[in-house]
Amino acid sequence: MVVFCADHLPKWNPTNVCSYHLQEAGATPEEELAFALATAIEVLDRVRANPALDAADFPRVVGRISFFVNAGIRFVTEMCKMRAFTELWDEICRTRYGITEARYRRFRYGVQVNSLGLTEQQPENNVYRILLEAMAVVLSKSARARAVQLPAWNEAMGLPREWDQQWSLRLQQILAFETDLLDYGDLFDGSPVVAEKVSALKAAAYAELARIEAMGGAVAAIESGYMKRRLVESNTRRLRAIESGEQMVVGVNAYIDSAPSPLTGEADEAIMTVDPGVEQAQIDALHLWRANRDEAAVVEALSALKAAALSGDNIMPPSIAAAKIGVTTGEWAAALRSVFGEYRAPTGVGAGALAKDRGLAIIQAEISDLAQHLGRRPKFLVGKPGLDGHSNGAEQIATAARDCGFEVVYEGIRLTPARIVNAALEEGVHVIGLSILSGSHTVLVEEVLAQMNKAGIGDVPLVVGGSSRPKMPNA
Repeated sequence: MVVFCADHLPKWNPTNVCSYHLQEAGATPEEELAFALATAIEVLDRVRANPALDAADFPRVVGRISFFVNAGIRFVTEMCKMRAFTELWDEICRTRYGITEARYRRFRYGVQVNSLGLTEQQPENNVYRILLEAMAVVLSKSARARAVQLPAWNEAMGLPREWDQQWSLRLQQILAFETDLLDYGDLFDGSPVVAEKVSALKAAAYAELARIEAMGGAVAAIESGYMKRRLVESNTRRLRAIESGEQMVVGVNAYIDSAPSPLTGEADEAIMTVDPGVEQAQIDALHLWRANRDEAAVVEALSALKAAALSGDNIMPPSIAAAKIGVTTGEWAAALRSVFGEYRAPTGVGAGALAKDRGLAIIQAEISDLAQHLGRRPKFLVGKPGLDGHSNGAEQIATAARDCGFEVVYEGIRLTPARIVNAALEEGVHVIGLSILSGSHTVLVEEVLAQMNKAGIGDVPLVVGGSSRPKMPNA
């Protein structure tokens, strides 16, 4: 795609390196810096080695790489992280790729501020968190975001309504048009505190980049499970700090007394609920779309796409041709899946040593007694059905269950109910847990229960967690 865009869409950003999900998965600032930059390096190294790319076009290709980052609540650290990102990318482009034009070395990024730190408890506090996180990416002119996305105050509860989204939009508009933020140069140039923090972040990021390089690059670090394992470990440390009170979160482990909130008096009405008929309407529209297209042309287009994938040709031309004929994204993906297979990423949830410092001695003893009674360790399957990609909760439940003494089965995200039940049957689990953050609890739970009954394991306890509606009907 990068090579195709260099020839046909030179002003398009073909690759957006996303580090947003890294912090959402628990990455430290140093890990977010290093893992994102390692990914960009992997992309550019492979593009530069592609004989189809004219070497004279490479600086322009580098200039079209963009980033999508995260900004958390630690304002000074996050602001310095963005300055470090800017300086690191400039240095990498100069020293690794020999890019001489400054405009091609710019760190061009958009940002969505942190959702990981939003709380369901006292959710009105999230407004202040969102504001502080936004300030971290706009105050520093030399490292200012090109585009800013803000979550809504109630996203820890469920899907935001239109008014909730408008509230976040107004925050951006007030920053841009009512304040004098855009009237001055960089406010932090010359600050010894900022310079020291930026320097420390860069040094740690370079050290991590060197480790990844020694492994063979970003792809090798991903496939070996190294990156994912580091993320899970970092998020586990973060949560343990919150559990112990070492990391204070207002409304969660500190200052928890609160007057009733008029915003969440009827919690089920404080979020958007989707009309169940929308799904069927979309299905009907898809069937109508398929019925009105040239099916023979679709078959031919998909065959051409598969042929290009098998031969190693650029798949962009046949992909564009397929889209114009009416091939759906699902059919396009299925065609490529039939050639390349389906990638299942490492989960990062290993069989590490039990945590001795988590205050679990009593429950560990109870699990040990249960294991003696059962004749084996109790086995817990953590399932992640549906399309949402937020695996943090499932990973932490799996890690905590392992620390308690359970044998844990966890296969990662986006599993079908049938696959979850089949794994439960094959593994002989004692309990099944579902983590659902897509808002589709009722449908998915009903389908899992139906599959369990069909498989003859309807007596296995089923526990459901995630962003569930307070008035979710019993399945």
